[in-house]
Parts: sequence; C-alpha cells; structure tokens
Amino acid sequence: MNLIDKKNIKVLFISIAIVAITGMSFSCSQSISEDNNNEKYSGKHAKYVFYFIGDGMGLTQINSAENYMAALQGEIGVKRLSISKLATQGYVTTYAQNRYITGSAAAGTALATGHKTSISTISMDGDHQNKLKTVAEMAKEKGMKVGIITTVDIDHATPACFYAHQPSRGMFFDISLDLINSNFDFFGGGDFKESSEIRDGKTINLVEFAQESGYKYIKTKKEFNKLNTKSGKVIAIGPIMAMGNTLRYSIDQTEEDISLADFTTKAIELLDNEKGFFIMAEGGKIDWACHANDAATTIHEVLDLDNAVKVALKFYEKHPKETLIVVVSDHETGGMTLGFAGMGYESSLQNLKYQKVSFEEFSNIINNYKKNKTKPSFEEILKLIENNFGIGDKEKGLELTEFEKKQIFAAYVESFSNKNKKVHKKNKMSKKQKNKKRNSQTYLLYGGYEPITLAATRILDNKVGLAWTTYSHTGMPVPVHAQGVGSQIFKGYYDNTEVPKKIMTVLGVE
Repeated sequence: MNLIDKKNIKVLFISIAIVAITGMSFSCSQSISEDNNNEKYSGKHAKYVFYFIGDGMGLTQINSAENYMAALQGEIGVKRLSISKLATQGYVTTYAQNRYITGSAAAGTALATGHKTSISTISMDGDHQNKLKTVAEMAKEKGMKVGIITTVDIDHATPACFYAHQPSRGMFFDISLDLINSNFDFFGGGDFKESSEIRDGKTINLVEFAQESGYKYIKTKKEFNKLNTKSGKVIAIGPIMAMGNTLRYSIDQTEEDISLADFTTKAIELLDNEKGFFIMAEGGKIDWACHANDAATTIHEVLDLDNAVKVALKFYEKHPKETLIVVVSDHETGGMTLGFAGMGYESSLQNLKYQKVSFEEFSNIINNYKKNKTKPSFEEILKLIENNFGIGDKEKGLELTEFEKKQIFAAYVESFSNKNKKVHKKNKMSKKQKNKKRNSQTYLLYGGYEPITLAATRILDNKVGLAWTTYSHTGMPVPVHAQGVGSQIFKGYYDNTEVPKKIMTVLGVE
C-alpha cells in the first residue's frame, strides 16, 4: 500500500467519524427539541383536569418544605412532597411581554391562555385591544364543569386570569362582574375585594347580583359542608377572612377554617359528572409570605398546596386513564435561598417549628399597641418575639446575639417612631416615587412591612440557614410537574405559555 492510499484511507475514516458524530448530534438535538416543544397529544382526551398554581413557588420553596419535613424527623435530606412525586417534571420561563421579571397578572394570563401579555393585564393582549380565551373557558364550552379555587381573594390576579378579561388587575369590581358572568360552576376561597359600586347612578351589590345570576353564595362552614350535587352554581367563601378578604395563612388556621384541600375535595364532589371537569386551584399566599420574607409561613403554605394535590392524586387513583394533574408556578418570589452567609454550611430548618404565627398575625399584635396608643418596653417586645418565634430561647438553640438584639432594637425604634406609617397600604405613586421608596434604607431593611415583625422573621430564617434577596418577584425559571393522561408532554424546558397549550391538547379543545 503506497503513501497516497494510506492518506485516502485516513481521510475516509475521518469522514466516517464526522458523519457519525454529526448524526449523533443531530439525533440528540432532535430529541431535546421534541422534549421541549412537543405541545401535541394524540391519545384519548382527559375527562378530568386539575391545574394547580403555586403563586411565587420556586424550586427553593418546594425544597425548603421537603428539607423542613425531613429535619423534623431528625434526618438530613428531603421528605418528598406529593408535588415532587408526580411522574413528569420540567421547567418553564416566566418573563412577561414588556418586562423580564413578571407579575401575577401577566404570568397568570400566560398560564391561562397560552399568550404573553403586558404587566397587570388580565387575559387581554398587551395593548388591551383583544380578549384572550382561557383554557377554563374552552373547557366550559366543551361541556365540562369548571371550578376556580384560591387562598387569596377570588378576584385576585391569578384566578381572575381564568375567567375575566380586563386591562388592569386593579379593576376588582369589573373582574368580579366577569366572574359572575362567566357562568362557571364553582368558585371557592377568599371573598370579593369590593362588595358594591355605583354604576350609571345605580348601586350594584355583587352578592345580590351573583344570587340573581343563579349562584348560591355561602360564607359559613356549616353551609359549606351541606353543599352537594344539587346545590347548583356556588360561590363558597371561607368563614374567617384575613387581610385583603383572603383565607387565613395555613399556620394560623384552626378547625374553624376551610383549607385549600377542603375546597378541592368539595369541588370534586360538586363538579364530577359524565362530561368531566376542569379545576384550577391556586396556593396564592405562598407568594404573599415570600414577599414578606417569612420562611415558616411560606413552608406551611407550600404544604397546604401539597395537601390539595394529595386530594387530586386520590381522585387520580380511581380514574388514572381519565385524569391529568398539572402543578406549576407563575413565578418565584423573594429570591429564597437554602443557605446563609452567617451560618456557613450549617442549616437547621427544624427550628422553624418554633414560629407559631404568620408575619401577618404578629404584625396585628404590634399594630394593636399603636392602635391603642401604647408603647411596650423593649423587654416586652423581646418576650413577644420569644413566645411567637422561639428567638431568644437558649435551650432551643436560638439565643440572640448582641448584633441581633441591635437589629430588633432598631426595628423597635422604627416601628414606634412618630411617623405614623400605614404598613401595607398601597398609595398611588409615580414610578419615580416608587423607585425612590424602594431605594431608601428603610425599605431595604423592612420592605414596607411592620419593622419588628420583619426583623424577627429575618433573624429566625438566618439562624436556620435561609436567606432572601428581594421583597419582589425574581426572573428565575420555575418547576412544572404533571401526572396522568398526556403528562409526558410536560417534560423539558419551555416557556410558560406552553403549559396551557399542552393542557388544551390533552383536553382536545385547541
């Protein structure tokens, strides 16, 4: 064999290798593409769909709850939630049409309609010219019964995106009118934000209008328990309302309350029929707890949502070939991290069990002093914090350092200063004013929340090895989980607009 032949053989082998590698690369990229973009489902359509949305729930919120449950049993690791046990898992991007870090209205619209829109818009295009049909409305047109459940007020951004079409999430009364006119079969959770309004010189009462439109409106647990398949269309409100006409935080609830799992159970009972149902259930106060940087309350809200998912899974076990369960988030809130610089590599999430109330309930305690125009001593405040958060108790491993006492004292001075601030009140401010407020030292320290409360939750969170980066949303991708009919098309990494499109294909309503 001469030199030329050897060179030709070498070139031939190199060519074969390149073709093989190229083909293999093409095959892999094709597989990844199919995983990420396959919206279509060609099998038998689902009869029952559960669509769970954990508002503000990122991977860290889920993992923190799992770490907490394991730590309570003295274990290092995770005790997986039902959410994490669902067969298919993926991630979705969350950006809005006109801003990378989204809001609940824009994200809710994406998850309800499959279309991007602008910040604060409820299921309309970004220019507010056209209404965008929702997957819930499509299910209703198909003849399915539809239920919308939330732990926040029923006219809040996320639930509103499934039945309303308004240019602004702040148009609560118009959103509530859309709710009543939707003709959906079951609404459960928080109450209307506004009860009545004058239109064209006539006072419209929402409850009366709902009842005139054929809805049974109930507000007691006794009435709730009596609901059955003969009750007709229902608006079921929790018996005890917290701030903003919402359900109380799970950590604050007692047997007198109705949980998200209870609402989900009742929705199944009322909506099950030959043509099936579509249920959207939102754990809306995960987001609110994260805004306030309250880890214990956040974890309890995640567990509350997980309990509702367990209800759906029990139903799925009876109807595995007819049911689809999807769990997703609209965005992450708070920039929650498992790890804090002051603790190095250490964590002890089990100590969150010493927190007995939500930030909201503790803020009420502090604000009652202000309301009664009394100022407790600093020692009284330290005792209140110890009783409600465990902080300061040496036996619990939560002894306060001098630096931490200084943090609480600074919050104490700020809280009982003569500024007469109204915590949580959303005043109308220009964008420039808002940015100035957010860049102020006071805002960076307390985020507009009650200072003593914020200092207490932050110190406890840091002591157990948790931290936060913001009081707002973040732009991180969020997890999506699915099980049941067509669940395989939910794996991969794709945009949030694809989630409802995939559900539509499984329902056969595209």
